[in-house]
Amino acid sequence: MITLIAETLTGVFTPPFRRKEFLQQLHFVGNKSLFIVVFCVCFAAIVTILESSFHMKMVIQNDSMVPGFAAVLILRELGAIVTALLLSSRVGAGYASEVGSMQITEQVDALKMLGIDPVNYLVVPRFLACILGAMMITVVANMACIFSAMAVSQFYLGYTPGMFLTSMQRFVDFKDLIFAMIKGACFGGVIPLVACYFGFRCQQGAEGVGRATTNTVVVSSIAIIVIDFILSYTFSYLY
Repeated sequence: MITLIAETLTGVFTPPFRRKEFLQQLHFVGNKSLFIVVFCVCFAAIVTILESSFHMKMVIQNDSMVPGFAAVLILRELGAIVTALLLSSRVGAGYASEVGSMQITEQVDALKMLGIDPVNYLVVPRFLACILGAMMITVVANMACIFSAMAVSQFYLGYTPGMFLTSMQRFVDFKDLIFAMIKGACFGGVIPLVACYFGFRCQQGAEGVGRATTNTVVVSSIAIIVIDFILSYTFSYLY
């Protein structure tokens, strides 16, 4: 894994730069994942509003701070982490099965015989596409979460959009969105590295491809949660 990470980071700055492959992977990560990510995070935001209101009314008999607290939770944690976990399931599994199938059918060996570096050809475009795609989807997911929270606050809690935004401004700062984008980029970089690592180590047969896919989803999800803790702990000193 350390060797793969080093070769990938080196390949980012080493020609040839495969723009066509990068754009194809960016379309796969971004456009084809956008709907399912936005759909899921919107419902996660709605659940956050409802649960926050319920517990706040139970404790202090007042839910006036729910919009602000929900906005902070969405921007700092919910949008980025849910997006990354969904991408690890969809994109990571797809990459692992794709690279694993190429490994067991000796297509990776054929690339080497043609003088093509498999890391530069397979990993680097996916790595860059996942970083950029995850950043963009994180921003869109956060905005969708905010609008969903605003809508449910109006219909369920009785807070107008103006009241929601006023409450949100007391708790949320622009750097929260910047930190969310940084998290998205870090999470996005982990997914293709883990997926290609297990893809290159894939064993023969359908069982080997299935095991590589399963390991990718599990390990990348664990890595995302651990990295989220490290970044959140680091960012807490910057507020």
